[in-house]
Amino acid sequence: MEELHPHIKNLLHCIDLEEKEQEKKYKIDQHHSLKVLKSEGLALHPIKVVRKAFGYADYPEISFRLPFPADTSSFKDGAAIECFCEGEEAIKGVIMNIDGAKGDFRLFAPDFPEWIEDDGVGVKLSPDHRTNDVMKKALKGLIEIPQSKFLFNKIHSEVKWDNQIHFSKENYEFKNQTLNESQKNAVQAMVENENITIIHGPPGTGKTTTLLEGIHQLILKGEKLLVSAPTNTAVDNIARGLIDLKINILRVGNTTKVNDIVYPFTTEGKMIDSKQQKEIKKLKIRAEELRKMANQYKRNFGKEEREQRNLLLKEVKNIRKEIRDLRNYYEEQLFNQAKVILGTPIGLSDFVSSNQHFDTIIIDEAGQCIEPLAWVLFPLADKWVLAGDHLQLPPMVISDEAAKLGFNKSILETCFNSTTNVHFLNVQYRMRKSIAGFSSLYFYNNELTTPSHLENTGQHIAFFDTAGVGYDEEKGGDGTSLMNQGELDVVQKIIDSEKLELKDIAFISPYSGQVGLAKSYFPKELLISTIDSFQGQEKHTIIISLVRSNSESKIGFLSDYRRMNVALTRAKERLYVIGDSSTIGNDNFYAQFLEYMENNNAYRSVWEFE
Repeated sequence: MEELHPHIKNLLHCIDLEEKEQEKKYKIDQHHSLKVLKSEGLALHPIKVVRKAFGYADYPEISFRLPFPADTSSFKDGAAIECFCEGEEAIKGVIMNIDGAKGDFRLFAPDFPEWIEDDGVGVKLSPDHRTNDVMKKALKGLIEIPQSKFLFNKIHSEVKWDNQIHFSKENYEFKNQTLNESQKNAVQAMVENENITIIHGPPGTGKTTTLLEGIHQLILKGEKLLVSAPTNTAVDNIARGLIDLKINILRVGNTTKVNDIVYPFTTEGKMIDSKQQKEIKKLKIRAEELRKMANQYKRNFGKEEREQRNLLLKEVKNIRKEIRDLRNYYEEQLFNQAKVILGTPIGLSDFVSSNQHFDTIIIDEAGQCIEPLAWVLFPLADKWVLAGDHLQLPPMVISDEAAKLGFNKSILETCFNSTTNVHFLNVQYRMRKSIAGFSSLYFYNNELTTPSHLENTGQHIAFFDTAGVGYDEEKGGDGTSLMNQGELDVVQKIIDSEKLELKDIAFISPYSGQVGLAKSYFPKELLISTIDSFQGQEKHTIIISLVRSNSESKIGFLSDYRRMNVALTRAKERLYVIGDSSTIGNDNFYAQFLEYMENNNAYRSVWEFE
C-alpha cells in the first residue's frame, strides 16, 4: 500500500488535535463546570421540552425552549451535541435548528430517555466524532482513486498548475441576460472546465447569480451535478435559485429548517403522499405501539420483565431497519430522476454512495470549507468548481496548534494559490462606492468596480475616533472577551445625531463581550451580532465597534484583517466605524484604513458630541 503523503498525515494529525481540543473544551469536570460552559455559550441548561416525536429515519426528535436568555450562536445547524441530566448517561445527537429561545435536536438513540422531561435536562456541544471519522476515511482513501490522486498532486505540487482555460468561440445563450462580462467569463469557465475552476467572488459581486447560470448551462450540456456548501443556509440559497429556474433538484441532509420553497424538493417533501410514505407511516405506528409496551417496564424491574422489554425493543429496531430500507429504495429513485443533488459535505456523505458518480461538483462558500471536508466530495466527480472569497473569514478551528499547522486554511485558498484557472468577479452591486473603496484597495488590487447607480451621493462612511476620551477596553464579566461601554455611548449618539432608524441598522463587533453588553444596552429592534455571525448578510446601515483601546497599542483579535474585510463590506448605504486611532494606528492595515477615511473626508472625533 502506498505510503500517505506528508500533507495528508498532517491533516489527519490536525483532525486529532481538533478533536482533543473539542473534548477538553466541551467536557464537564471539576476544572470546567457546567456554569463555565454556560457562560462560554457551550451549554444550554436547563431546557424545557415542549414536544417529542419520531422524525427522519425514526430517530427521536425533541423541541425545546429556553426559560432564560442565552448565547446560542455556537449551536449552529448540524452541530454535534449531548443531551444530559445529572446522574444519567448522556446521549449523543445533533442540533437541527435554534431560533431565539426555541430549538430542535435529534438523538442518535432507539428511543427517548426516560429522564428527558425531568428537571435539569440540558444540551451541550460535543466533539463531532462522526464528521471527523468521515474526513479521516476520505483522506486515507483518496490516493486509491485516480482522479482524486491527480487533483491532490496538482494542488500540492511546488510548481503552480497552469490549467488556464482557452475559451472556445462558442456563443452562449445566457438565460440571465443581465450578467456582466466577468460573470459571463466565469460561467463559460464552468462549462468548459476540464479539471478545476475557481470563481473568486468578493462581497456583493453576484457569485450566486453566476453559479446559477453556470449550473443551468452545465445541465443543458447534459451533465449531472453535485452542489455543496459548508452550511445548510448556503446550500438552501442555491437550491431556491435552482427551483426558480425550474430545475429538477433533490435537497438531502438536515432539512428541518429549510425554506418552505425548498421543502417539496427534499427527500421528505417528495415522499409526501407516496406509496412508500404510507407504508412507512404504518410501520411507525407499529413501532410506537411496541415502544409503549416496552415503556410499561419502568426503571426498576426483574429479569423476566427485562427480557420482555429487550424483545420488544429488538422488534422496534427491526422495524426501524425496514423503514430505512424502504426510504433508501425510494431515495435511489429520486437520485436517478434529479439533475442536481444538493447538501452539505456530511449530509451528502450519508446519502451518496461511492459508486454513484457526477460530471461536476460545485462547492459554494469554499472559503469556509476545510480541506478534509472537500476530499469527502472530490472523489465523486472528474471536474470541480470552487466558489467563494478566501479574503473573508477562514474556516473556524478551535485548536490553536491545528491552526498553526494550517488546518484553518480553506480548500479555496489552497487551490487559489496553486492553480491559474481563477475567474474574478469584478463588479460589486451591494454598496456605495466609498463603502467598497477601502476593501477594493487593500484586498482586491483596486480591481473591484462599482456601477454608476451606486456612485456616492453624499457622505456614506465615517470613522469616529475615541482617542484621548478615556473609553478604555474592559474584560467582560466571564473574563473571556472584551467590551467597551464608551463606544456603546457613541453608537447611541450616532443614532441620535444622524437620525437613524433602528430597523435599518446592524451593530456588529469582533468581540462577543461587546455584543453581549450591547444586547443589554439597546432595544431589541436593533440587530446586534458578532462579525463572524454576520458574514453573508447585509444591512442598509452598519455600525462597527472595534473595542480595543489601550496604552500598549495591542489590537489582538483585530489583527485578522479578513474579519475586518467582512465587517467593512456589509453596509449598503452607510458605514460607521468606532475606534481608538492611538491604539489601532500603529498597525499598517489600520493606518491605511485611517488614511482612506481622511482622504474621503470621513474622519470625525467623538469630541464633537461633547
